[in-house]
Amino acid sequence: MTKYNTNLAAEFYVLSMLHHLDADAALTLGNKKAVDIILRNESGTTTTIDVKGLEGRYDWPADNIRVEEGQHFYVLVSFEGRISDPLCPPSAWIIPANELAQFIRKYKTRTVISRADVKAKGDSFLHACSLVVGGKPANQRLRRTRAVARTADPSH
Repeated sequence: MTKYNTNLAAEFYVLSMLHHLDADAALTLGNKKAVDIILRNESGTTTTIDVKGLEGRYDWPADNIRVEEGQHFYVLVSFEGRISDPLCPPSAWIIPANELAQFIRKYKTRTVISRADVKAKGDSFLHACSLVVGGKPANQRLRRTRAVARTADPSH
């Protein structure tokens, strides 16, 4: 799968989860867009989301990351090396932009969001759609969905 298709799959996955939670969310279109998803809250405020999708278990590229204040989030999606298996849902960490800095690592030639750091210190962000849409935390329901998918696929 191409990098472009992986990113599209990740964006549509996040959009689908938001719509499952009855959010008023829309995907932005374009090749070099500023944000991937725009969400209008019940209060009339706008939340923006950048989605970073990976097919495997790697660090997310972060050369174009903007650490901002306000209602901006990064959703880090990993298809866990099983993007071609529709019964294996991806992992998704929903992180407010102003909290992302703790996961960013700068190297000589690149900047990344460290998967190891996100996994070690970011459990509260795993499937935490409630951070974006408010209301009841949805991460417990999504974790149950993943457990059911693993039960249905014994090789997982």
